[in-house]
Amino acid sequence: METNQSSWRMSASCRDADPDGLFVRGAEQNRAKAVCMGCPVRTECLAEALDGRISFGVWGGMTERERRALLRRRSDVTSWTELLEAAKRDALEGAQVS
Repeated sequence: METNQSSWRMSASCRDADPDGLFVRGAEQNRAKAVCMGCPVRTECLAEALDGRISFGVWGGMTERERRALLRRRSDVTSWTELLEAAKRDALEGAQVS
């Protein structure tokens, strides 16, 4: 049975991609990050990687190095899922008002 937290995976732009292409090093990470651009569930993916402290691969458009730096800068965050979902809602509401 799939949980709500992982149901987003069915909508991911990378769902049919070769997983080896997302778990790369160096310059190849830029190609992996490009898969994330425009992905409808990029926020959910990034939140899972941050909350789960996933240490390898490109998740939500960020490399492991970028995620580590973000976790260091924002050590006060207890739930990235809650924070990113709230930010996404705020952005959508702001776009509707404009």
